[in-house]
Amino acid sequence: MSKYHKPTKAYENQDFLTSSDGRMLRILSEYLQPKSKFRKHKIMDTIVFFGSARLKSKRDSMIEYNKIKKSNPKSADFAQKLRQSQLMVEMSRYYENAVELSQRLTEWSLNLETSANRFIVCTGGGPGIMEAANKGAKKAGGYSVGLNISIPFEQFVNKYVTPDLSFEFHYFFMRKFWFAYLSKALVIFPGGFGTMDELFEVLTLVQTEKIKKKLILIIYDEKYWKSVLNFDELVDKGMISESDLKLFNFCNNIDEAFNKIVDHLKKHYAKEKEPQVIEPIIDLK
Repeated sequence: MSKYHKPTKAYENQDFLTSSDGRMLRILSEYLQPKSKFRKHKIMDTIVFFGSARLKSKRDSMIEYNKIKKSNPKSADFAQKLRQSQLMVEMSRYYENAVELSQRLTEWSLNLETSANRFIVCTGGGPGIMEAANKGAKKAGGYSVGLNISIPFEQFVNKYVTPDLSFEFHYFFMRKFWFAYLSKALVIFPGGFGTMDELFEVLTLVQTEKIKKKLILIIYDEKYWKSVLNFDELVDKGMISESDLKLFNFCNNIDEAFNKIVDHLKKHYAKEKEPQVIEPIIDLK
């Protein structure tokens, strides 16, 4: 045995890389890896879908409803579970709408005369509305991106994400950076805390002009969102300006959302000159 000790290279030392001193390298890797993959696949920009991870397809919702309906009606929580499953069947329309909207947007983008991949559907990579949007893109025959996050629940990547464009993030802020970095349009379907966090973070960046590019925000289903958030009351109480309500657009059906997004992209980006080497196009400072 040699009496000389050969130290491990720093970039091969797992103890160092996972230590607090290696944090900056981990953060940098969550910037550089997606950037490398986007360049490889010539992805120039994205359309981001946000929404609840808890919603299911109509088929899966009906299976769950029928399962509960056939269970013991005398159980203490039967009525509550039945009502909840009925609500999920009703809410499954958002899943189906997200599939169709994503499919139509992807079909439109695939017909553009371009050497780059334009307006690629991007989601958080998980279940629910994220799965629905990735599913729609796959049905259309296009790429789709999944920016997954390691959390104690809902952390699996759905099967519709393009495998080489599936990412697993540790840092929420790096994941959010990539949502904003390439996006030219965001579609916000009904959701909970996570969806609201993503919506208000982007709204704040646009309101404060930290995002300067022409970014369209579509909030899907005005009735749902106005039942859980009182935007007008924020204006009445002087917490936001009335002009801030123009930072986003309510849409109540697939045709309306599709037309607004496509009109915006055609006006501001469809004829945008493509770089010789595909790099993320950003006005986020």
